[in-house]
Amino acid sequence: MPTLDNESDGNGENRQKEGSKKTYFVRIHAPWEVLTRHAEISQVRMPIKSPAVPVPAQGVLQKVTACLERLLDPFRLPEEVEARFKPKKFTCPFNRERETMFDIKEPASFFRPHVRSRIAYSILLRNKFGHGATEFGDRIAKALALGMYDGAYPLHDGDYDDKAIDNDRKVLYHHWARFSCFLRYQPVDLIRDYFGSKIGFYFAWLGFYTWMLFPAAILGLVVFIYGIVTMWWENQVSDEICNDYFNLTMCPLCDKFCGYWSLGESCQSAMASHLFDNPATVFFAIFMSLWSTMFLELWKRRRHALQYLWDLQTFRQEEERPRPQFEAQVRHTKRNWITQEDEPWLPFIYRIPRYMLSAVLVLFAIALAVGAVFGVIMYRVSVQASLALNRNELIATNANLVTTATAATINLTIILLLNMIYSHIAEYLTELEQPRTETEFDDSFTFKMFLLQFVNYYSAIFYIAFFKGRLIGRPGKYVYTLGYRQEECSPSGCLVELCMQLGITMAGSQLVANNLREIFLPKILVWLNFRWLIQAMAGKSEEERKKTGLSRWELDYLHVDIGPRGLFFEYLEMVIQFGFVSLFVAAFPLAPLLALINNILEIRLDAQKFVCSLRRPMVGRAADIGVWYYILEAISTISVCTNAFVIAFTSEFIPRLVYTRVYSPDGSLNGYLNFSLSYFEVEDFSEKNTPRNPLHLGHNVTFCRYRDLREPPWAEDPYEYSNAFWHVLAARLAFVVVFQNITFLLTRFLDLLIPDTSYDLQDAIKMEEQLVSRAILDFELQRTKQRQRHNRFRRQQTAPPATPDHHVDSWEANLHKRVSGISPSRSQGFGQGRGQGRGQVSGASSDYESTV
Repeated sequence: MPTLDNESDGNGENRQKEGSKKTYFVRIHAPWEVLTRHAEISQVRMPIKSPAVPVPAQGVLQKVTACLERLLDPFRLPEEVEARFKPKKFTCPFNRERETMFDIKEPASFFRPHVRSRIAYSILLRNKFGHGATEFGDRIAKALALGMYDGAYPLHDGDYDDKAIDNDRKVLYHHWARFSCFLRYQPVDLIRDYFGSKIGFYFAWLGFYTWMLFPAAILGLVVFIYGIVTMWWENQVSDEICNDYFNLTMCPLCDKFCGYWSLGESCQSAMASHLFDNPATVFFAIFMSLWSTMFLELWKRRRHALQYLWDLQTFRQEEERPRPQFEAQVRHTKRNWITQEDEPWLPFIYRIPRYMLSAVLVLFAIALAVGAVFGVIMYRVSVQASLALNRNELIATNANLVTTATAATINLTIILLLNMIYSHIAEYLTELEQPRTETEFDDSFTFKMFLLQFVNYYSAIFYIAFFKGRLIGRPGKYVYTLGYRQEECSPSGCLVELCMQLGITMAGSQLVANNLREIFLPKILVWLNFRWLIQAMAGKSEEERKKTGLSRWELDYLHVDIGPRGLFFEYLEMVIQFGFVSLFVAAFPLAPLLALINNILEIRLDAQKFVCSLRRPMVGRAADIGVWYYILEAISTISVCTNAFVIAFTSEFIPRLVYTRVYSPDGSLNGYLNFSLSYFEVEDFSEKNTPRNPLHLGHNVTFCRYRDLREPPWAEDPYEYSNAFWHVLAARLAFVVVFQNITFLLTRFLDLLIPDTSYDLQDAIKMEEQLVSRAILDFELQRTKQRQRHNRFRRQQTAPPATPDHHVDSWEANLHKRVSGISPSRSQGFGQGRGQGRGQVSGASSDYESTV
C-alpha cells in the first residue's frame, strides 16, 4: 500500500513498513535533492524572489471597478485565508544552478503539496517493481491494476477537526466544506495547491457556473411571477375555457370506453399553461440562448486567468504510457517514434469487429431507453382512459394531471435504474475496444456515457415537446401504433405536461437522488470501513486498543478511494443539468433557479466529500475542463434550435399571433378558442370509434370539437387542412428561421466582442515575462562577475612570488629601453630641457606602475 508523504524534512528517502494483520503500508518520501532534480527535469515553474513591480496609475474606470468590488466584500474569504495564496508570485522553470534566485524561505514549504505529490508519483510510474519485469515495465499503475497493491494515495495534512494544529485540510474544511460558507467564494487556489489543478479546475468551473446562474434564476423567477400576475386579467383563452357560456362538447379521448366530455373540465390545465406560455417566455428563451454563449465566453476568460495564476500557460500533455490492461492483453508490438521504445499495439484490422460490436450494443442500449419511454406512453394511455371513466368527478376532471405526474415519476425511476446499468455497459464496451492510453479510454467512455445519458434523460422530454399530439390523425381516422391510439394534448396544448416532466425529472434526479448519494454514500462506506476496523480489534484488551493508535496512512486508508473515473460523474451530472437549463428553458423558466439551489448544495457536498470522506487523490494536471467544454458548446448550439421549436410548435404563441394579426376582427384573442377547435360530425365515427355511452353528458351530441385546424364537415373538402393551418405552419417555420438566425448572429457578435484574454491579463503576462527575463539576466550577470572575481583571486594565489631586486632591475631595464628608443622629435613632447624630460618620463613610469 504505497502512500506518498508530503512532509519534506530533507533526511533522504524514508520508507517505513507498518502492518495491521495482512495489510501493509509503504510510506514513500521524496527528499529535497530528489525534488529539485526532478523539478528541473520536468521544468516545473517555481516562484522567484519578487522584483520591483511598477504600480500602474488608476484611471476612472479602475476606481469605479474598485468601488463596485467593495460590494462583494461580504462574499470574500477571510484575510488570513487569502494571504496563503495572494499575491501571485512571478515564476520560471526551476534550475538548480540558479537556486539562490528562487524564493526559498524554507525548503520544507518551497514545493507545494501538489508539486511534491506529482513528482513522487511520476517517479513511481517510471520505476519497475519486482523481479523479472516485462520489457514494458511493471510500474505502479500496472501493479495497482493487477491487484499487487490495494491503493496508492498521498496523505492528508492531518485531521480537519484538530483544534491544536493548523493545516491546509483544516482551512479547507472550515472555509470551504461547511454549509455556513455557501455564500463565500471558494478558495480555488488553495484547492489547487492541495488537490492539484485538475480538481481545482472542476471546482473553479462549478463555482463560476453557479455564479452565472444567478441572473438567469432571477429573470426566470420574474417570468414565472409575470405569468401568475397576468393569469387573472390577460388570459382570454383560459377565461373562455372556464366560462360556462363557451362550454363546448369535445370528442372522446379514447375508443368506445371514453365518452364525450365538456371543455370546462380542462379549466385548471388552461390556467396553469399561461404560467409558462406567455410572451415573456419568448424573451426569456432569447436571453438564455445569449446567456449560454456569455457563460462559455466568460469561462474562457476565467480559464486563461487561472492558467496564468497557476502557471499552466505552457502546459502540454505529456506522452502517455500504454494502459496496464492494454499491455496485459495485446501481444503485438510497434515502435513508438516519440519514445523510441517498442510498445504494445493493436492493429486496426483487429479493432474493426470490436468497434462494430460496441456500436451494436450502444444502439441496443439506446433502444432500451426508447422502449422504456414507449412503455410509459402505454401507461399514460391506459391510465388516462381508466381515470376518465371513474365516477368520481374530482378524479375524472384531473385525470390528465394525475396521469402526467405518475408517468413522470415512473420515468424518473426508470432513468435512475438505467443510469446504473449504462455505466457498467459503457465501461465494459470501452474495455472491449482496448484503448491504448487512459486519455483514449476516457474519451471513448465519455462519448458513450453522455450519449446514453442524453437519450435516457431527454427522450421522454423530446417526445412530449415535439411528437405528442402531432401525428394522431383526426376523429374517424385516427393513427394507431401497435393497436393503440396515440395520445392527444389538452385543448390548451402540451406545455403543462412538458413542464411537469422537466420539473419532476430535474428535481428528482438532481436535487434528490444525486444529493442523497453525495451525502450518504461516502459516509456509509467510511462507516463500514471503521466497523471493519472495530471488529478486527474486538479481541484486544482495552490497554492494547489505547496503545494501538492509528497512523495517518491507516486513517486515510479507511477513507473511500475516488476511483479510476475520478471527476467524470461529477462533470456528467453538471452537463446534464446544463441541458435542462438551456435546452427547454422556454417551457420551464424555473429550471435555472432549481439548478442554482442544487449547485449551492453540490459545491459544499463535493467539498465535504473530498476533504472528509475521500482519500487524497493522486494529483492530476490539467489546463481546462477538457472535452466537457466542447460538449457544453454543442448543447448551447442545440438549445437555440430546441427553444425555437418549443416556442413555435409546442406553445400557442405563434397560432395566437397569427390569429390576432390576420383573423381577429378587433386584433384581440376574443374568439381564438373557437378558431383553434375544429368540428366533427359524430355520424362519421366508425364503429371502432363510437363511444358506448353517447349520452354521457345527458344529451344527444351532433357535433364534437377537437384540437386542430381543419375544414368543417359541411365544407367542400371536409376534414382537410384549412387555410389557417397552412398560414400558422408558415408562420411557425418563419419564426424558427428568424429566431435561430438572430440568436446565432447575436451569439457570434458576443463571441467576437469578448476576447478570450482580458487586456489587463495580457499586460500582466507581458510584464511577468519581461521582469522574469530581467531577473534571470541580472542573476547571470552577477554570477559572471563573481566568477571573474573568483578566477582573478585564484590566479593571484597561484602565481609564483618574484624576487624584488630582480623585479626592479628588469623593470628598470625595460623602462630604459623604452626611453632610449624615443626619437628627438618625440622627446620634445615631454618638455624643454633634460630635467623636464626626465620628470615627464618619471611621471609616465608612475602611471605605468599603477596600471600594472
